[in-house]
Amino acid sequence: MSATSQEPDSRPAGPARRDVLMLGAGAAVGAVAVGGGWALAERDDGDEKAEAKAPSVEADTPPAPDLQRFVSTQLVAPRASTWRKEGAALSAGLLLTCCRTPSFRGLIYDDAGQPVWIEPDGNAGIDLRVQTYRGRPVLTYWTGLVLEGLGFGKGVLLDEQYQVVAEVRAGNGILSDFHEFKLTDQGTALVTAYPVMPFDLSPIDGPAEGWIFGACVQEIDVETGEVLFDWDGMEHIDLTETHRKREEGEGESQEKPFDPVHLNSVVRDGDAYLLSARHTSTVYRVDRSGEILWRLGGERSDFEVPEEGRFGWQHDAQRQPDGTITIYDNHDNATETDSVSAALRFEVDEEARTATLVQALRHEDRYGYAMGNAQYLPDGHVVVGWGMDPIVTEFDESGEAVFELRDLALGSYRAYRHEWTGRPRTSPDLAIGPDGSAHVSWNGATEVARWRLRQQGGAVVATVDRSGFETAIPLDGAGGRLVAEALSRSGQVLGRSRAVTV
Repeated sequence: MSATSQEPDSRPAGPARRDVLMLGAGAAVGAVAVGGGWALAERDDGDEKAEAKAPSVEADTPPAPDLQRFVSTQLVAPRASTWRKEGAALSAGLLLTCCRTPSFRGLIYDDAGQPVWIEPDGNAGIDLRVQTYRGRPVLTYWTGLVLEGLGFGKGVLLDEQYQVVAEVRAGNGILSDFHEFKLTDQGTALVTAYPVMPFDLSPIDGPAEGWIFGACVQEIDVETGEVLFDWDGMEHIDLTETHRKREEGEGESQEKPFDPVHLNSVVRDGDAYLLSARHTSTVYRVDRSGEILWRLGGERSDFEVPEEGRFGWQHDAQRQPDGTITIYDNHDNATETDSVSAALRFEVDEEARTATLVQALRHEDRYGYAMGNAQYLPDGHVVVGWGMDPIVTEFDESGEAVFELRDLALGSYRAYRHEWTGRPRTSPDLAIGPDGSAHVSWNGATEVARWRLRQQGGAVVATVDRSGFETAIPLDGAGGRLVAEALSRSGQVLGRSRAVTV
């Protein structure tokens, strides 16, 4: 399976895959079914720190997250908390997460730790963020079946009304994995895929007729679904580059493949691609022909990496506008039990083949042995999602921690800060609580400043400021048929609930 590459404005037919097998929904590769959702277990061998600090995902019942419940809706969200340095200025925008509860859910929080949008259908939602498509902001995420450390599904684009703009599926006989769903300025999407395929594992003392999860990248035209670039990493990455040890039985059957590479991010990098592979602890730069231009880190690094910049089992390799390369270093290769994860920034001299560490962001003992990312914002702030450590930290331009969103259930695959305006097509939700008050909410609405409660077609009962995801309004003896109206800062009516009888 060779890489195929076409410029985004051409539409050649992609080659058919004939030597790739996908696992059916009934073939759970070490998956743990918990509470109706699929738990993600991205564990690796030889890590005492993971045993000491991370919640077990192999147990029958993982720790139950503290969920916030409401009166006006059945939606639930992890009860997050926040910390803010006194007097600190924060970047603009909301915080986008995909909390694991134990299945992943897309959730937007404000700076007070209150939910703004909760994925309403109960679908798995991973890598929730705001991207641009056709010049307009869209909310994007991956959804599908989540197994142990990987998934089979599709990418989704939503407009400001939370209506589906497009869905993106991998082509040529494979299904997209949840680790990446990145839109480009060319109207394309980058996805990863882990097809199950036969492979000779004898170089690592495995069976010659073995089985692996592949390491594929595709660039897909969002509008047409055409595959414009199709890269099979196992044609270019040597099996001996893997840092992962085979567990008993791994690679011996189609039902239990070995995962030697584990791609977890891909972005366009000029006329090439920048890829991160967790199980080789390597960042790869790949050209449009599919050839590897260089390796940063790992067993075959083309760069001299300083000792203080050594990274392992990393995620989220990005090229920044100033040319530096940033990485979220899980640091899961340490045998000691005091590992700390970090957001690392390197100046890379591609001619001299040197990498200079220019910044390392850590905070206290934050350690996410799996998942995680680092978002570098235009104002110099950096938002770090610590993955399995269920915390998001914002650093200011000097590298000082100024804000944290905490208690995100069992962790979040990635976390971002984005400006987002949500104008849902749904109506606000109104219900009368056991306390005798009216409770009103509007999932995803970002412009509500006040709530007005009135008798249907009649007098105003009360007008109060919005207070978190759900606002309680005392009735003070009012009865009859009541309607709640969402008001903007200027007093414009943005939406009305259905009438509720008191």
